[in-house]
Amino acid sequence: MSDKHFFIFDIDGTIIDTEKTGVLSMMDTAKQLMDLDMSYDQAYGYFGIPSHKVGSLLGYHDAAEFGEVWEENFIRLSYMMRPFDGIADVLEKIHSAGHSIGCVTSRNRFEFDKDVHLAPLLKYFDHSICAEDSERHKPHPDPILKYIEKKEHDLGRKISTEECIYIGDTMHDCQCAHSAGCEFALADWNGRGQQGIPSEYHFTEPAQILEFLA
Repeated sequence: MSDKHFFIFDIDGTIIDTEKTGVLSMMDTAKQLMDLDMSYDQAYGYFGIPSHKVGSLLGYHDAAEFGEVWEENFIRLSYMMRPFDGIADVLEKIHSAGHSIGCVTSRNRFEFDKDVHLAPLLKYFDHSICAEDSERHKPHPDPILKYIEKKEHDLGRKISTEECIYIGDTMHDCQCAHSAGCEFALADWNGRGQQGIPSEYHFTEPAQILEFLA
């Protein structure tokens, strides 16, 4: 496991616990715009997908409006968010060990930059890839490949995907990693289990990521 030098993290559900905020705001938006009553588990299925795409997936006539209203509801419920216990220590130790840390997130740049919970952790990331930074996003490989492209520019050399590990919590994260040729570690901090998500590693607490440094 010690051959990993580039640690790429998802944000929501991996670094920041946004599940309740994201799912409940999704349920509120579906009810508000479509008079659609969604269960928590149904709404969770859209967790981790860029907000501007979800309206179309649900058949709403104005995907941009759906995304905007969802973001408004997300902000209203953002008081529920918090970093996962132990994640800051993990990022600090990976960084101190001389490894690169990046993030690939479905958030747009505004959501990324305005998160007060994420702000103290940004010093550990060398690059962040948000929804508008690649033409296609998860589950496509483009955002991870964009991160690798930026790191190759920094280092002046090619990077093998075998040197990279993507850490996330959803099937979309897994598909993004595998389609890019990277191994995937499932961040199961909330104890949902494997959920049918194929992964090379299944971690139940952030400190297990440090096994890669051994």
